[in-house]
Amino acid sequence: MPALTPIAALPKFVSLDEHKVLVSTTPASFSDIPPILRHKQEHVRLALHPPLDAFPASECASGTLYVIESVLVFMSANGRGVQIEYPSITLHAISRSDDAPSIYCQLDDAVPSSTVANADTKDQDDDLTEMREMNIIPSAAVSLEPIFEALSLCASLHPDPRDSEDDAMDADADDAFVAPGDSPFETFTGDADQELSEVGRAALEHLESIIDYGGHAPPANADADTEEKVKEKEGEAKVTTQEG
Repeated sequence: MPALTPIAALPKFVSLDEHKVLVSTTPASFSDIPPILRHKQEHVRLALHPPLDAFPASECASGTLYVIESVLVFMSANGRGVQIEYPSITLHAISRSDDAPSIYCQLDDAVPSSTVANADTKDQDDDLTEMREMNIIPSAAVSLEPIFEALSLCASLHPDPRDSEDDAMDADADDAFVAPGDSPFETFTGDADQELSEVGRAALEHLESIIDYGGHAPPANADADTEEKVKEKEGEAKVTTQEG
């Protein structure tokens, strides 16, 4: 689905107050309630790079921005509009450049690159693409903050589905394990009556280093008690030592 879609009419929406009234009346289906308009900004200019053939610069020169929970909409003064899907906005930030403070957006809308560094090179890639960029430029810089806050809120309602796929892959990686037969280590089961192994001594030293006796000297039997606990753990748990 393209990131920007030309439209001829505004999608349905309700104000926050209207939404509260509709919800309080317990409608037959909450899915039938139109999405909420979070912010409306008049006297806005839109800049697209590269330009969108279906929505030329003349339409972007002046219009009204509608930050709706379902979609971001720009309607030109000529009555034509374009809507932007929130998951396609991969980045948005406030740009306070001196010439035209704006909300800068990167869109997940790859388009053929209009320029190539060396058109004569034999390695030229005909499929070279670039990311489409969009600037929302209000007539007054003071409008940047409310636009940004509303845009951030609505974008949070539409997480990128690819993020959940990445999380699932990370979870699978965390669950990975090495089968016992494939492990480069051999298993050793300690006996409670055996002397502490090298691993056990290291564990004992670690325990002694982290025990806090409140500023007092450790009890006379502290080492014996701790050593006995380590021996018990060696007898209960599987301690692995590297082969060789």
